[in-house]
Amino acid sequence: MPGRGVSDREIRNQGPRTLVVFFGLDRERGGLTMRIHSFGPISNPASRLLILGSMPGKASLRAGQYYAHPQNAFWKMLGELLGFDQATPYEARIACLRERGIALWDVLRSCVRETSLDSDIDEASIIVNPFEQFLEVHPAIQTICFNGAKAEASWRRHVLPKLLPARPIAYHRLPSTSPANASIRYADKIDAWKRALDALPACGRKADPRSGAACAASEPGGFTHQEERT
Repeated sequence: MPGRGVSDREIRNQGPRTLVVFFGLDRERGGLTMRIHSFGPISNPASRLLILGSMPGKASLRAGQYYAHPQNAFWKMLGELLGFDQATPYEARIACLRERGIALWDVLRSCVRETSLDSDIDEASIIVNPFEQFLEVHPAIQTICFNGAKAEASWRRHVLPKLLPARPIAYHRLPSTSPANASIRYADKIDAWKRALDALPACGRKADPRSGAACAASEPGGFTHQEERT
């Protein structure tokens, strides 16, 4: 189902069991190429911070779970920062993110990509997720963190120009947790992610509504960057 969208009901009512990946054949480009489709968002109406990747890799698509590759540092890092065991069931990890006010999604709804590498994404094939609709039903989101450079670049190119300036949002590009981003030490990665998540309470505590984003925007347009070499 290459043309499948995300409905308003799906955006409002996501659960760990609703993640579905669709595969299809893209015939528009003069041949049969694999078009991949991302998952629905993980969120709740009170989400305050949105983490965006680019597109799930092959291991995640097979598992139907975000960041399922065993060498991806996402769950290890978030577990250390938020106080849960990365070995706990996927549903429990997702519940912890929701409890902390963290939403999880990808910039791309679908694209043509032969491998799991962002560099292999066919730019002309990109279709992005409906963020204007998503942000409308998540009015508390004030911070968006990009898991890597490709997610931020895709947002800037395909999403940001179409967004209405409804409210101020701070944007932060963080070092990719992908195993392909091996040139940055784990300690440096987790330090950058810690600064972005420090304003959020530990799992098991209620979020303080007075808490804002931990990172202050320093670039016009609300973007801040951590150095990333991929």
